[in-house]
Amino acid sequence: MNDLTARIRRKISCLLRRANPARLGFPRVLVIGIYLADRKNLIRHIVQELGESRLFRVTQRWAAVGGPPPAPHVARATAFRTDRKIPKFQLLNRLLAGIPLERYAFVLVCDDDIQLPAEFLDEFLSLQQRYDFALAQPARTPNSHLDHAIVRQVPGMIARQTRFVEIGPLFSIRQDAFPWLLPFPEISPMGWGLDFVWPVILEEQGMRLGIIDCTPVRHSLRPPAKAYSEDAAFREMESFLAAIPHLSREEALQVIAEYKA
Repeated sequence: MNDLTARIRRKISCLLRRANPARLGFPRVLVIGIYLADRKNLIRHIVQELGESRLFRVTQRWAAVGGPPPAPHVARATAFRTDRKIPKFQLLNRLLAGIPLERYAFVLVCDDDIQLPAEFLDEFLSLQQRYDFALAQPARTPNSHLDHAIVRQVPGMIARQTRFVEIGPLFSIRQDAFPWLLPFPEISPMGWGLDFVWPVILEEQGMRLGIIDCTPVRHSLRPPAKAYSEDAAFREMESFLAAIPHLSREEALQVIAEYKA
């Protein structure tokens, strides 16, 4: 571990001590996600890691697509199975249906193909709160697949306030943003374009978005957008964005503030 990394970890530990369970009252977190049971995935690791939080009470609701859960602990976190090809955000809405969201401090949406660092949830959500992000995502490691360079981890950075949080592979919504972002609009059922709409909605409410750099996830197991038609998703995004206020790519991919180690 180099000096810079050690400094970042010490600062995180300090922040976590301030955000101790007694003060937080063990806020509840709802994790929802989809795993492709018939493809290579990291669902065992993800369910295990997210379930080991010391600071939050975690409920996980996953949808299994194309096969059964691969392990007992994954089965306990699996809300339902389907063999149908249902668009991602339609499945996410199904996972949310009937859930009393007022009980939860955060809803965390996660894909099945990322490698999480140890103690990810406690560090990530504590920093999301520390920097007052209503919507946040972790940065991606340098060896991850990237569609937008802004999400790549910046060395020496703890977090950045941005106008962009990507629809995957992981993002977290704070409770005060639930009424504005949930349930997800299904006019773009794969979620394409939401990341250009979210900042408009949240900024109108005086809320902030951001990327947490010091809790990066690795997203390299599978190439993105291979489980569905990119052309169809793009057309759906165009129809969606034509009907709703949104930022342009140039407007969205901006860093507003930096928080360094």
